[in-house]
Amino acid sequence: MNQILFDKNINNNYVASKASTNKIYIFRILFFICLFLIILLITYYCYFWYILNQKEDLSYSLKDSFNIRQLYSNVSYSYTTVRTLNDYVSSTSNFSVIGIVEIPKIDISYPILSSISDELLKIAPCRFYGPLPNEIGNLCIAGHNYKNSKFFSKLKNLEKNDIIKIRDLTGKNLDYVIYDIFETSYDDISCISQETNNKREITLITCNTQKDKRTIVKAKERD
Repeated sequence: MNQILFDKNINNNYVASKASTNKIYIFRILFFICLFLIILLITYYCYFWYILNQKEDLSYSLKDSFNIRQLYSNVSYSYTTVRTLNDYVSSTSNFSVIGIVEIPKIDISYPILSSISDELLKIAPCRFYGPLPNEIGNLCIAGHNYKNSKFFSKLKNLEKNDIIKIRDLTGKNLDYVIYDIFETSYDDISCISQETNNKREITLITCNTQKDKRTIVKAKERD
């Protein structure tokens, strides 16, 4: 009788031990899966910011090239003669720098690219609609919002009467005074209207943290 009880105890201990071993094994598998996913996520995050910083470096390079060409060249500038960098974009995406947008209050200084695409928006703000910089009409400039300090991410910190500076292809600098800041839906294109009463205006456009919304900053030439 004692032998039978002893054998049952051994069997129960074996089953419990095996179950415990299986749990540890499963826990280890789950741990390594989680560790792998974390490493993968960190790698993707680092790669994303690496690419983003490369694009911003290219943006600064474009701006520097624009400044140097204006300082040392006697050639009259036109829409396509500043710089085209097909090495950095697809062969079908020809573009040039058509000016520079600066906002001293939020420490923004970027080139304005002549056309717009998802690829070009990763490099610098782009002319979305309207005339060339500092011409009569409403120049609409679109820029990404990465929720950090890059491109148009800091437009939310602007207020009425802040200054936007635009430098054009002739080297002329004009100041624009912000007169309106608002949010609108993605399908609202009223902000690109060219009815400016024969005046110069600037419209900055970016997405915001709310779904299906855009932030619009409108400014007019300072008298």
